[in-house]
Amino acid sequence: MIPTRLTSLTSMPCLSTIARLGAVIAVVAGVTSATVDTQESRSPRNLAEFEAMFQELNNWGRWGADDELGAMNLVTPEKTREAAALVKSGITVSLAHNPMPDEALDNPDAAFNHTMGQSLRSDTYEFTYHGYGVSHIDSLCHFLWNDRLYNDVPPSASTSAGCGKNGIQNLKSGIITRGILLDIPRLKGVPYLEPQTPIFVEDIEAWEAQAGITVSPGDVIFVRTGRWARRAVLGPWQVSGNSAGLHASVLPWIKQRGVAFVGSDAATDVMPSLVEGVTQPVHTMLIAGLGINIFDNMDLEALAETAGEENRWEFMLTAGPIPVQGGTGSPLNPIAVF
Repeated sequence: MIPTRLTSLTSMPCLSTIARLGAVIAVVAGVTSATVDTQESRSPRNLAEFEAMFQELNNWGRWGADDELGAMNLVTPEKTREAAALVKSGITVSLAHNPMPDEALDNPDAAFNHTMGQSLRSDTYEFTYHGYGVSHIDSLCHFLWNDRLYNDVPPSASTSAGCGKNGIQNLKSGIITRGILLDIPRLKGVPYLEPQTPIFVEDIEAWEAQAGITVSPGDVIFVRTGRWARRAVLGPWQVSGNSAGLHASVLPWIKQRGVAFVGSDAATDVMPSLVEGVTQPVHTMLIAGLGINIFDNMDLEALAETAGEENRWEFMLTAGPIPVQGGTGSPLNPIAVF
């Protein structure tokens, strides 16, 4: 992992005071053309602070020493019935981006290959789905922290045959729960967020207020940054290490709200992460700490359009991973039903 150092000029008292004074003078003078950002750096800022957060927040043992479902335990039968009651219009929307056969900066050549059989009546799909090109879900054996997988499982439980614990087969019965779209570009009045834009708790709660929704236990949240909208306008870019996403300071909020799954149109984390020494703190905490499976590379553009037309940002979410025994994840096509 490549450490990323955040230098915050506003953490210097004299400059912070000057910035605040400048903002006050601008307001008094009626100047509105410029905005002064006095945002202090936020915890966790470094490896030590992330380690402390991990120890405080992790769900190890919460559902028993042998648990492999993690936060899926929050999707109760009652929660699924509540989700089914959200279906009003019956409109369905796919959250998957079609597999891309062509190599690009955000889609390695090996990400997806489609080979037709000699008869042209059969074919073979090949995926290398982890990365930034294929819509997929991560299993709970995909990430570890301090040489431990979710629920204190040692990496020795995994072999060349697969993960002995926390594999994707644990979601074989499917995911049916309430989904919520967090459309942060819509909140900010832009078509998409620029790479490296962090999303904070106040952004999410501002969206809740604007959309008239409240994230509750057992929900799946899908964070739209507008990655695919930006790609359509400007072309592909190296998303790895250069993407908008959640800042690690959002993690306590995710646990407090009882979020069961997290998804986004990239890989969840803002990158660079702004946490020195930890490349993907959100991914790491969600999977290895909280036991939350992650939906990566979702295409949320059609979902955002439909939600806007329906004027509702909650829906029933259904998803069914391929139940590969010991798999670290699976390509999949989640469906939102309004």
